[in-house]
Amino acid sequence: MSSSIWSRPAKGSRGPAPAHSREEIVAAATAMADADGLGAVSMRAVATALGTGAGSLYRYLSSRDDLLDLMADRAAGELRPYPEAGDDWLGAMLRIARRQLDLYRRHPWLVDLLARQSAPGPQSLAWFDHCLGVLRPVPAPAAAKFEAIAMMTGVVSLFARSEQSGPPAGFDGIDMTAFPHLVEAATAAPAPAPRRDLFEATVRSVLRGLLTDAA
Repeated sequence: MSSSIWSRPAKGSRGPAPAHSREEIVAAATAMADADGLGAVSMRAVATALGTGAGSLYRYLSSRDDLLDLMADRAAGELRPYPEAGDDWLGAMLRIARRQLDLYRRHPWLVDLLARQSAPGPQSLAWFDHCLGVLRPVPAPAAAKFEAIAMMTGVVSLFARSEQSGPPAGFDGIDMTAFPHLVEAATAAPAPAPRRDLFEATVRSVLRGLLTDAA
C-alpha cells in the first residue's frame, strides 16, 4: 500500500527537472472540474491542459486518487479566514457552515468527494481544528463534537446537492387519488408568514441537539 500523498515530497527525485509544480497541476485539475465536472479530470487530460505528457505527472503523483486528495485540500484552503467564535459558538458554527455551502457552490464536484476514504490534508485538518476550537466552551465529550462537525458537513452537502439537482419533479400525469396527504400538502395555501431560513434552522437544530444533549 502506497504512503499518503501528505507524507511524500512534492516532486520526485529522479528524471529531468520538472516543468510544473504540484500546485500548478492541482490548479489545472480544479479548473477542469469546475468547468466540466469531476469525470473530466484524468491524469492525461490534466497533462494535456499543461502541455506535457501524462507520464510526467507521475513524478509528482502516484495516481488520480492523489490528485483528488490534493484538489479537495486545496479547496478547503478557501474556507480561510475562519469565522471567529466570540461568545456565540452556535452562531460561529453557522457562519462556518455557510462558508462551506458557498465553497460547494463554487466547486460542485466537492460533494462527490465526501464519501471517499482518504487521509485528510493540512488545510482540512486546520479547518477541523478551528471547529473544535469554536466548540471548546461546549461541555460535551470530544466524540460528540467530532460527530457534530461531521453531521454539520453532511447537512451542508445535502443542501448543496439539492441545489445542484434543481427543483423536484411535479406530479403531472400521475393519478394522485391514492395519495391524499400529498395532494393536501401540495394544494395548501401558502403560510402568511415569510418562510424561515431552512438551512440555518437545520444546522442550528443538528448542532444544538447533538451537543446540548451530550453535555
